[in-house]
Amino acid sequence: MTERAEKALRLGTRRSKLAMAQSGQVAEAVTRLTGRPVELVEITTYGDTSREHLAQIGGTGVFVTALRDALLAGEVDFAVHSLKDLPTAQPDNLVLAAIPRREDPRDVLVARDGLTLDRLPSGARVGTGSPRRMAQLNAYARSHGLRIETVPIRGNIDTRVGYVRNGELDAVVLAAAGLNRIGRIADVTDFLSVDAVLPAPGQGALAIECLSANADLAATLAELDDPHTRAAVTAERSLLAALEAGCSAPVGALADLLADGQVVHEMRLRGVVGTTDGSTLVQLSTTGPVPTSHDDAVALGRELAAEMLAKGAAGLMGERAL
Repeated sequence: MTERAEKALRLGTRRSKLAMAQSGQVAEAVTRLTGRPVELVEITTYGDTSREHLAQIGGTGVFVTALRDALLAGEVDFAVHSLKDLPTAQPDNLVLAAIPRREDPRDVLVARDGLTLDRLPSGARVGTGSPRRMAQLNAYARSHGLRIETVPIRGNIDTRVGYVRNGELDAVVLAAAGLNRIGRIADVTDFLSVDAVLPAPGQGALAIECLSANADLAATLAELDDPHTRAAVTAERSLLAALEAGCSAPVGALADLLADGQVVHEMRLRGVVGTTDGSTLVQLSTTGPVPTSHDDAVALGRELAAEMLAKGAAGLMGERAL
């Protein structure tokens, strides 16, 4: 075996249990692909150490910048991000080499006593750090005659679920994908329908990033790419970018493929933006041919964003990241 084949690839990852689980799964896939060992290099990001709420510290990029700095400094060969954490503008010197097949994009409820969203008691305290989730949960409650209080929280999955376990909150809302990846999906008491709560753009998808100049590695990693996932999340992120919103803004989006039997023929993109109290939502969707290029996917997102802006979405973006 040559020395080159034995040299470990260095994968930059955040230190959280979820990030380590996600990165570990990617590392195994890259080893299967290349025959080379992959070592995880743990990196602490500003978003991990700051105790402020994400909306206050800008949201976009707070979990990403330190990983990208490590890539640019040559300390790691590639990095794994939760796609929903990535700013929508991609730096020229870095490439999203692969977006693997997406996990379940839905949000889920972890509630006391096995409660579902529609069974929450009057005045239930529901924890989430996301203005997007607050807007849609409050809108759902208003339209169904429920009275809930959304409570801003931070922390990892264990911390958030702990608020329910210790009785501080009646429920918390999390991403299904994260719970799946750390083997905690059994904690879920309700999978939230995307008709009630649209996920964050890119939710459930991972992004594998490396230096644009490292063409050989980029080509290798590209074998982990899922074209349908890439088209869907590109449309969702294009919508987000066209609304000029950071990941702390109350924007939800989901692109899904519509099929007749086994034949996929169209992509539907749904978007929502709202005030965090749920009093006003702009929710629209558009359907078109499955994008066959990056530009087609971007166009689908921009088209829906333009319609949403025409319906008053701009006035609802109070939590815009500066």
